[in-house]
Amino acid sequence: MPNIEVSLPDRVDTEIDRLVDQGEFLNREQAVEELLSMGMSAYESSPETSSQDDEWVMQNVEDQQDPALQNDVDEDGRMF
Repeated sequence: MPNIEVSLPDRVDTEIDRLVDQGEFLNREQAVEELLSMGMSAYESSPETSSQDDEWVMQNVEDQQDPALQNDVDEDGRMF
């Protein structure tokens, strides 16, 4: 496995230490490896998937209707 050296802001370094101290990871090496892998996985989402997700959201927004704009009439003829 290749070794790399990175410079991290103090807050990120402190956060990694906190996660290790809380038992989220066995050690700093595991924490950095897993957090970097999770970040890469999130970054690698394909534009096609993103486009499909956008279309799904827009369709759901279009399917929704503001209840205040509805012209519902109850059985007594009252509009609400």
